[in-house]
Parts: sequence; structure tokens; C-alpha cells
Amino acid sequence: MLKSNSEFCNEATDSLSGQWGMAVIVTLVYSLLSGLTNQIPIVGWGISILLLPIEYGMAILFLNNFRGESINVGTLFDGFKDYGRILGTLLLTLVYTLLWSLLLIVPGIIKSFSYSMTCYILKDQPELSFNAAIERSMAMMHGHKMQLFMLYLGFIGWFILSLLTLGIGFLWLIPYVNAAQTAFYLDLKREEMETTTTV
Repeated sequence: MLKSNSEFCNEATDSLSGQWGMAVIVTLVYSLLSGLTNQIPIVGWGISILLLPIEYGMAILFLNNFRGESINVGTLFDGFKDYGRILGTLLLTLVYTLLWSLLLIVPGIIKSFSYSMTCYILKDQPELSFNAAIERSMAMMHGHKMQLFMLYLGFIGWFILSLLTLGIGFLWLIPYVNAAQTAFYLDLKREEMETTTTV
């Protein structure tokens, strides 16, 4: 059985203790890269796709932090060290999510939860890529999508406060949410290992 969402949030704040300054800087760099490319006329969407590995870097930055490494801006660009595998897998998740969203918004949202562990899997299982990594994420999230949804929903108050600060609060909220999701992933792995050893 997974831990409670409040435990994930507590683990997130513990992991960020003494690291908030760097977490804010990383989020600012990430937001600028994501936001500025979207503002470029015509070719902006193409550049955004080429920069998809930054999504991977943002995820594993917090994973590494949970494992004892300090938060480092350079980690944002780790996905470019294995560019084809990371870009190809994240592009597939994007395409699949968009295709499901064409049916209705809700199926797209559900599938996005199914794919949410893909970046961590790419890090922890470097032999996996493309559909194999995505299917691994779907298997891990089977039966846990609602809890992850409720974890996100628990940040709604912080989201509103961030809006009231003209978006500045997101520099703190985004690391908090990412760290909580990382705690969620690590607990999924723990549960899976315990289930495997007892079978």
C-alpha cells in the first residue's frame, strides 16, 4: 500500500530543505526556456519539441535530490546526453496524449497520469525506451492514477496563491509539486519491489 499524499508532501519539503534557492533558479531557467520558445513565431513549436529533453532533466533533478545529490541547473540538460532515446520517448508520450485528448479531454488527462512516471523510468532503466518505457509507466500507475490526481488536487490552494502573486509563487510551487511526484514514484517502486519479493 502506498503512503498517504500528506506523507509525500512532507517528504517533498524535507528534500527541498536548504535547496529552495537552487530549486527556484532551476524553475526560472526551465520556465524561461519553455516560455520563450513558445513565443517565437512559426518555428517556436518545433524548437519546443527539440527541447523536450528538458522535461526529463526537470524530473530527474528532483529524483537525484532525493538520492542525496544537490539541485544543479546543469541537470536540466542531462537529457541531451542520451538525446535520441529521451526525445523519442517523450515525443511519443506527447503524441499519445494528444490523440487520446482528441476523443475527449478526460481520456487525455487520464492517459497523462498513466505516462507520468516515464521520465523516472528512463533514468532508472536506461535499457528501456520509446513504447517500452511508456508501457512500464502505465503498469506502475495501474490502480494509482486517482491517488496521483488527488495529490495534484491538494496543491490547488497553493496554485490560487501563486496566481495572486502574478505567477511569482509558481517558482516555489513547481519544485514542490515535482518533489512530491518524485516521492510518489519512489514509493511506487518500493511497493512494486515488496510485491515482487512476496510473490
